[in-house]
Amino acid sequence: MDLDLSPKLAKKVYGSDGGSYHAWCPSELPMLRQGNIGAAKLALEKNGLALPRYSDSAKVAYVLQGCGVAGIVLPESQEKVIAIKTGDAIALPFGVVTWWYNQGDTNLVVLLLGDTKTAHKAGEFTDFFLTGSNGIFTGFTTEFVSRAWDLKEDIVKSLVGSQSGSGIVKLDAGFKMPEPKEEHRKGMVLNCEEAPLDVDIKNGGRVVVLNTNNLPLVSQVGLGADLVKLDGSAMCSPGFSCDSALQVTYIVKGSGRAQVVGVDGKRVLETTVKAGNLFIVPRFFVVSKIADPDGMSWFSIITTPNPIFTHLAGRTSAWKALSPQVLQASFNVPQDAEAALRSKRMDSEIFFPSN
Repeated sequence: MDLDLSPKLAKKVYGSDGGSYHAWCPSELPMLRQGNIGAAKLALEKNGLALPRYSDSAKVAYVLQGCGVAGIVLPESQEKVIAIKTGDAIALPFGVVTWWYNQGDTNLVVLLLGDTKTAHKAGEFTDFFLTGSNGIFTGFTTEFVSRAWDLKEDIVKSLVGSQSGSGIVKLDAGFKMPEPKEEHRKGMVLNCEEAPLDVDIKNGGRVVVLNTNNLPLVSQVGLGADLVKLDGSAMCSPGFSCDSALQVTYIVKGSGRAQVVGVDGKRVLETTVKAGNLFIVPRFFVVSKIADPDGMSWFSIITTPNPIFTHLAGRTSAWKALSPQVLQASFNVPQDAEAALRSKRMDSEIFFPSN
């Protein structure tokens, strides 16, 4: 199976002085289409507003940089206005209407990863805007909108036609947006930088897993996620998702090396990855990473809400569970070689610090 798994950078799709929207294209990253995965980034300048929209895909949003405000309207519910900051993960099920606003001095950058199996185009998100020059109501006749909103036609024309921007606009500095409410974060957001660690290996790395336990809304999204921080020159154990899930990985900071091995022991990827890169590991393929001296962190989604991984090195690896005789026969090696393998990595798992 010939696959192009090489990591790619996002490309700009549209923008204005309020910010820009970038996406990864299935023609350049074929695993997006094959795996029915969409990936995009929203970057807002100060006072930039991403106009209200809904999407054809369920997503997980992760705030890569900055702070701002997000408005989220779940189907048949009231708007939740949420303060967001770096490290926040937000589950966005089907049918939600969202808007995003940057009131800070630094850019607000949000990563969007999701499942496109019900989307119009495999491997791509399609957004439907409620306002703007490409908004839904620009397509209806004034008569229909007037009847729907119970407004006079001259008011309808003003409402539908006044916003000349599309997708992203920049508001005047003095414009007052809704104030976020702390109680609205509950059940909607998990900050991966502040959440309890699921794995913490000294000089190795740390993991926070996003699942139905700490953010129940991911059950409606059908995706799990994690934030992994690998210390300088440390290694992440070779492993695979044992529940047939795809791993979609975005490098948040730093750089390192990655190898992926697939069917018949064929190495299908050996590359350097750096901040901004996205790559996808196919189902059951084994992946391992080694960070450069300055370390590396990544945010991943897994196409199941409660992923399970099998590791092939370390204290909890499959090797340690197999009987000595099976290992010796399978490797076709003397007993002392099998014993040497079994004796190593007895006190380490998942992450291995630099020697």
